[in-house]
Amino acid sequence: MTLEGTNTYLHGADPCVVIDPGSDDLGHLEAIRAAAAERGGIGLVLLTHSHADHTAGADQLEAEVVLPSGGESHAGLRVLATPGHAADHVCFLSETGVCFAGDLVLGLGSTIVPPGGGSLAAYMDSLALLQAEPIDLICPGHGPWITDPTAKLAEYVGHRGTRERRLLAALDSGERSRAALLADAWSDVPVELLPMAAMAMEAHLEKLEDEGRLADGLVE
Repeated sequence: MTLEGTNTYLHGADPCVVIDPGSDDLGHLEAIRAAAAERGGIGLVLLTHSHADHTAGADQLEAEVVLPSGGESHAGLRVLATPGHAADHVCFLSETGVCFAGDLVLGLGSTIVPPGGGSLAAYMDSLALLQAEPIDLICPGHGPWITDPTAKLAEYVGHRGTRERRLLAALDSGERSRAALLADAWSDVPVELLPMAAMAMEAHLEKLEDEGRLADGLVE
């Protein structure tokens, strides 16, 4: 679920900021320290959200660790609150048009909005917030850099919209079985990815229920 692992970024110099240190693997932490030393050391560690794959090594870098709430700036980076994947998720925006996006957007595939801990409605609002920003490059928490942010964000919004329409069509037909809804609305998903698709469906169902669009109960 983390593709090739969590991306750690260094921003600025004299000293630099470490964004999402990720793993507490000793080799990984030493690589961060070595790269940061070439930039004048580590002045601050910033986190996009509190999930362990982004935070596990944070306390071992001998610097202040901050998970901002949004609306402020740190070391030249503006903080934008982008809840959805996690309630405490933020993105960091540089003055040069770079967005450090954490798990709001991935370099490959789509982001999981975990049912119970995330919110698909909030996630869609966060995508809209990012679409309104002047961004030239997205540096995601997982996967390669995104050099066409406009297209990627439109793809993400369109993908979720398509899933919701397919789910609503199945519900409107009278289907209430979770298994049948998944088989209908996610019929294009390979078998090995169905557990993740089921999580995505639960996030959609929670959103529809919160919006009053899920009138009848569901069965397994």
